[in-house]
Amino acid sequence: MLSQTSAPGGPGGGYGPSSWLRTFVPRPNAAVRLVCFPHAGGSVGSFRRLAGLVPGNVELTAVQYPGRQDRYAVPLTGVMTELAGQIHRELAPGFDRPTAFLGHSMGATVAFETARLLRPRSVPPLVALFASARKAPHECRPTGLDFHDPERVRSFVRELGGSGAEHLDHEDLWDLALPMLRNDFMLVDAYRYRPGPPLGCPIVTISGAADLRFTREDAQHWSPYTTGAFEAHTLPGGHFYIEEHPELLAELLADALRRLAPPVGHRVTPADTAAPTRSSARAYGGAPRQQQDGRPPKFVRHEPT
Repeated sequence: MLSQTSAPGGPGGGYGPSSWLRTFVPRPNAAVRLVCFPHAGGSVGSFRRLAGLVPGNVELTAVQYPGRQDRYAVPLTGVMTELAGQIHRELAPGFDRPTAFLGHSMGATVAFETARLLRPRSVPPLVALFASARKAPHECRPTGLDFHDPERVRSFVRELGGSGAEHLDHEDLWDLALPMLRNDFMLVDAYRYRPGPPLGCPIVTISGAADLRFTREDAQHWSPYTTGAFEAHTLPGGHFYIEEHPELLAELLADALRRLAPPVGHRVTPADTAAPTRSSARAYGGAPRQQQDGRPPKFVRHEPT
């Protein structure tokens, strides 16, 4: 059953009632909050199992996009930056503790664009952006598919796989899901990266070993989007490894957050929100210069093995 944490200023801080945010396992005293952004056509249910697998010092809160499940009647949003802006307004009051973002597939782009809005004034700042199964922003390209055609949408969902593909032949469910799926796929197709300064938080990419849409090589292209640490990880499974091996994902997240999040009881100081001073930031000399094609410059960074 879905439940919600208390409002900021209440016991343990956290989020009050919100149509956007869901917390499966409330942990008001958790040291870190992990905000999760679903894939195209996905919902908060994508993270239900993961919420029970992350360690007890992590509270998982998932974002419920408009036009699905209990928000079916809410108008869909067809522009990525507008969607990020709406989520930003919901999240901003609840940054009462170190927070990380995890976005899967389309959700990685939504999380990135939301992080760009939070970075200049979030206190405490993000401790990490986990980008799962999604190419770097400047590498996102239109599919060239006509998503106005219901059968093209159905075929594309089948190609992607995952639990959503199981409902393709249930016409009643399909009729309900089609508007959401079409909107999300068109939203992704229309997205174009707008050059800007990199994030200050670490970026951790996660790919499925059998995912041909997001390979280990693709993951490296996320590196220039941060002045902090960069890590690339691979887990068994395909594009929806998150459904196949949630326990492995939970272990990876726990290990990364243990290394990246500030210690329990840490109080935010001006130094926490100042420009990074690590070697990676110095190598950039501040915000990255843009190449003529608008992409961030390539940057080689050592990463964990």
